[in-house]
Amino acid sequence: MDDPHQLEIIIALLAAVLALATAARRVLIPYPIFLVLGGLVIGLVPNIPIVRLDPDLVFLVFLPPVLFAAAYFTSLRDFRANLRPITLLAIGLVLATTAVVATVARFVMPGLSWPAAVALGAIVSPPDAVAASAIARRLGIPYRIVTVLEGESLINDAAALVLYRSAVAAVVTGVFSLTATLWQFVLTSAGGVLIGLIVGWLVCWALRLTEDSLTETTITLLAPYAAWLLAERTHTSGVLACVAGGLYVRRYFSAAVAPATRMQSLAVWNVLIFVLNGVVFALIGLQLGAIRASGIHVDLGTLVRLGALIGLAVIVIRLIWVPLAVVIPRLVSRALRARDPIPPWPLVLLLSWIGMRGIVSLAAALALPETTASGAPFPFRGEIILVTFAVILATLVLQGLSLTPLIRFLELGEDRTLELEETRAREEAAQAAIAHLEQLSTTPWPRREDVERMRAIYTQRIRRSSPIDLGADGSAARAQAAFRRLRHETLSAERRALIALRDQGAISDEILHRLEQELDVEAMRIGLGETRLSG
Repeated sequence: MDDPHQLEIIIALLAAVLALATAARRVLIPYPIFLVLGGLVIGLVPNIPIVRLDPDLVFLVFLPPVLFAAAYFTSLRDFRANLRPITLLAIGLVLATTAVVATVARFVMPGLSWPAAVALGAIVSPPDAVAASAIARRLGIPYRIVTVLEGESLINDAAALVLYRSAVAAVVTGVFSLTATLWQFVLTSAGGVLIGLIVGWLVCWALRLTEDSLTETTITLLAPYAAWLLAERTHTSGVLACVAGGLYVRRYFSAAVAPATRMQSLAVWNVLIFVLNGVVFALIGLQLGAIRASGIHVDLGTLVRLGALIGLAVIVIRLIWVPLAVVIPRLVSRALRARDPIPPWPLVLLLSWIGMRGIVSLAAALALPETTASGAPFPFRGEIILVTFAVILATLVLQGLSLTPLIRFLELGEDRTLELEETRAREEAAQAAIAHLEQLSTTPWPRREDVERMRAIYTQRIRRSSPIDLGADGSAARAQAAFRRLRHETLSAERRALIALRDQGAISDEILHRLEQELDVEAMRIGLGETRLSG
């Protein structure tokens, strides 16, 4: 940042992020899109201080926790089950997009060398993990599509960045080796995964040694940065180190810490990721002002023409690749065709259309060196940055804003996969608790009335979590909604009574907070975690 009052600028940026995110929620637009557009508008306001995006800052501060959190909330079971389509998208499509964009760039920008064109292709080839997750989950996209998108965006950065670094090195030094690039990809990928698993194991080991929620939460916050820094120091993939670490920690976190730590960590991480995501997307929009102020002189018409052609190439290659990747493996393998038939074409079309670019592409473009080894300016550096910015805007805004009407047009229907799994899990957990109660009832220490009371609670829980048959008139769904409303009213009555006792001085705030937390846990358990106090 050029402005001396950096702290004021950061505070103002955070306030703008909160305001834009709130406005996005009210107008039902995914907040990443709204933040980019808001940042773009703010950046064009006269006399606004220039906010420059340091690529090293993005890679070190923003990416590790975002990637770690995305991996943490990724289902390893579903990731494995969809490894084939994820690999075809995260590696195959990255290579295909890089080749197509490089070819188009050579056609559009005469004089652009192949290594520089490949660098541009690698920059714009990976869809953004943050954008995919934030937009897909917000719009209620079918669960398998979300799984594939998140899995793709978790590992495609590694493939793209290896290509990017090799291409940039070829431009700077004038030397390029395909064999060396492929070997580098294998080594950096394997090394990054290994470092991530080691860091994950150390984190879980440290968590088992501590018994303080604040310390344990802090350990989880340090984990992604440790994985990233170790990977970068050893010249391996920091992206895959964070992904592997997040997957490992999630696998063992539930058994390693107490409930208080899990609730506290979830709250802290939710706030952190929201702030980081918001700042990142706002910064993307603000970069146009910084790019213009850096002395790059490309007229608007040229920017629109170059960005439109490259953006069109990025979108079209995905529209072609995804259906081919769906059909060809099933035509080749009868076993795959029997085990996993071709999904409905509306789902294939939806997966083909979602390919928003984001912060990784912009940071990689801004990280291009100023000069080559000979001291000459890096060829077409300004044009590459501007084209990257245009592609991000085109994919994020055009594809992002069109998702809602596209989903409505495709009539995908309700995806109850997670709902049915949750119902089964609740029932089996309650059955396990009842079975354990039966064992404990034969021991001398529990009171009979306590055992009967607990058995009644779990029996009621099983009855309440039985699968819902919506039926022709939806009576079961209305019955459940009525129960939830009734429970909300009773929880609100308890909460109002506790607040009144606090206001009267009968209980302290500490007691209010302690009992209020119990009410919050119950509200979250029955799906009322975002419902405010009634009455």
